[in-house]
Amino acid sequence: MTTARKPGTVLITGGASGLGAATVDAVLAEGGRPVVIDRDPPGADVLYRKADLADTAATEAAVTELAEEAGGLDAVFTAAGIDVPGTLDTVPAEVWENVVRVNLFGTAAVVRAALPYLERSHGTVVTCASTLGLSAVSDATAYCAGKFGVIGFSRALAAETAGRIGVTTLVPGGMRTAFFDAREDRYKPPADAKLNDPRHVAAAVLFALRQPAGCEVRELVVCASEESSWP
Repeated sequence: MTTARKPGTVLITGGASGLGAATVDAVLAEGGRPVVIDRDPPGADVLYRKADLADTAATEAAVTELAEEAGGLDAVFTAAGIDVPGTLDTVPAEVWENVVRVNLFGTAAVVRAALPYLERSHGTVVTCASTLGLSAVSDATAYCAGKFGVIGFSRALAAETAGRIGVTTLVPGGMRTAFFDAREDRYKPPADAKLNDPRHVAAAVLFALRQPAGCEVRELVVCASEESSWP
């Protein structure tokens, strides 16, 4: 009889707020050990390194430092992500490219640096895409490009590492977090928008991490029942 896995040591990017912070709390509640990469320090008392995921070298160094200090990694969850909405001709090129850099290249940098540790533990990667990685809307070319890329990256990674590590792609819908706070009002969800509680999405991440060796949740869509961008 197979038994569910314990979360172990889980590296979480974006662990200082939103879905990342909710997942830190969920891992702690399960008796696991979250370690965090973020630009801001997390509220929880956990191992932490400051890094901007737009900087590949700094990101890879932060992953290695945390993994060595923690004595290895059992899982990675790439929760960090950014967005600057606007039409292609109004978002400055450097801003547009930074959105893709953080969301896609940052994800790849974290996983690349974590791979040796995950292969030793036969661990799991949970990447964070979006419902806007499966459907597209206006004024979101950078975000959609990055999140569509995360889905393609994750599917290829699963094929590349089959039998060595587990790979799950999380596809969340909108959540009630600070993600929308800095936007112009026209790009903020209305007050009555149907948004998910990030704690519920964090529970789905833990579900993926609990799967026994050889059983993987490949893709997991989690959204409010009236999510506007799904299906």
